Amino acid sequence: MSTKLSMKERLAIARQSMPEQDPADRSRNFREVNFGFTEQLAMLEAQRCIQCKEPKCMAGCPVMVNIPRFIRFVAEGDFAAAAQSLLGDNALPSVTGRVCPQETQCEIECIRGMKGAPVAIGHLERFVADWARQQSTLPKDVSRPASGRKVAVVGAGPAGLTAAGELVKSGHDVTIYEALHQAGGVLVYGIPEFRLPKEIVDQEVGRLEQAGVKIECNMVIGRTYTLPELRARFDAVFIANGAGLPVFMGVPGENLKGVYSANEYLTRVNLMAAYEFPRADTPVLLGKRVAVIGGGNVAMDSARTAKRLGAESSIVYRRTREEMPARAEEVHHAEQEGIRFEMLAAPVEVLGNPQRWVAGLKCIRMQLGEPDASGRRSPTAIPGSEFTLDCDVVVVAVGTRANPLLTATCPDLKLDRRGNITVDANGMTSLPGVFAGGDIVRGAATVILAMGDGKRTAGAIDRYLATPSFAERNQA
Repeated sequence: MSTKLSMKERLAIARQSMPEQDPADRSRNFREVNFGFTEQLAMLEAQRCIQCKEPKCMAGCPVMVNIPRFIRFVAEGDFAAAAQSLLGDNALPSVTGRVCPQETQCEIECIRGMKGAPVAIGHLERFVADWARQQSTLPKDVSRPASGRKVAVVGAGPAGLTAAGELVKSGHDVTIYEALHQAGGVLVYGIPEFRLPKEIVDQEVGRLEQAGVKIECNMVIGRTYTLPELRARFDAVFIANGAGLPVFMGVPGENLKGVYSANEYLTRVNLMAAYEFPRADTPVLLGKRVAVIGGGNVAMDSARTAKRLGAESSIVYRRTREEMPARAEEVHHAEQEGIRFEMLAAPVEVLGNPQRWVAGLKCIRMQLGEPDASGRRSPTAIPGSEFTLDCDVVVVAVGTRANPLLTATCPDLKLDRRGNITVDANGMTSLPGVFAGGDIVRGAATVILAMGDGKRTAGAIDRYLATPSFAERNQA
């Protein structure tokens, strides 16, 4: 395909759609929904990029991928150069190409979106990353000579993996301590197989290990080692253990059998293969009718998982579709798959039978008032509008907060009122040499924001380890 297209010819190309499974088929299996671009589709979509002199899309990317550069290589059919460019900027491109909310970040800044659809940056990122994973001859990143410095990373999720990848390229000896039995964090326990296959996460983690990152699983910092003990063994520490403590609604009946936090529900199914019980050891209640409370990506993942496990699945959300924080693609896919949406409704009680199993969900209708601190209109209850939703399993997906297991072992570590770690502009905590980033700092957020924290903080750690004052302290 020739890349010598005029601006008029580029502007005439329509955005290419991602091939995907038929909704009726995919709602009964855990295979990945999207198939990815073919080489021809990728090159055609890349031709739509007009290669702006001042690309705003890069400013919308938390990990500062040089988007126009890798897209230009795709348009030229030079996939190896595109992969080298992308992998140099992004530690987990096969992940972000699938789960990053590009529509509200890089793509919303795309000039093409001012008059039509923006360039499908996320789809192109996925194509390049997947192409790279299938190759065995790509040149490796050039790393700096060994620095002699050792860095511990707490948590093998998006922030920790990204930081580790950057730090090992800088020549540091990096060890990640992961509490669970498999690396990946939310990528493996939270995001379902049909959105992000575990094989892909394993391959991305394997690439980091090949680069020199060491990963030790089943290591609970706060129990296996305290933070002060870890700090004594390493020249710097990066805390990226996320915010995995579930938040519940505080309504009567939440302690009934059949009520799950989304964390537990998704972890059982995603990481412990509960959908294959009894071949897998971990069971999960399948339910005939499952009600999921919330409107974010986690709620969509839970509802779509329940559907695949054979249940009639409903989303209960106290605002409207327009206010949903979930990715537009995930909401669209849920609608296609037959998920029922009960909008402008809020639970007031989980109902149970005499055996204390879930028998229904009592809700009340809501109406929207003035915007709250998040910018979304505040929901208020409509008196006398209660109704009951028939269900036998309830999944609560209304958010998470910081787990105090690690921070409790180090009282000198400064926290905010929500229990999150406070950091300065460089990501350093109140303890010298101890840095933090991702959800444990900002609260529950997106994978790409955590990765952005990991990349920026890795740079700050590298500078910290290179300062004369650090060298003097180390020699003392």
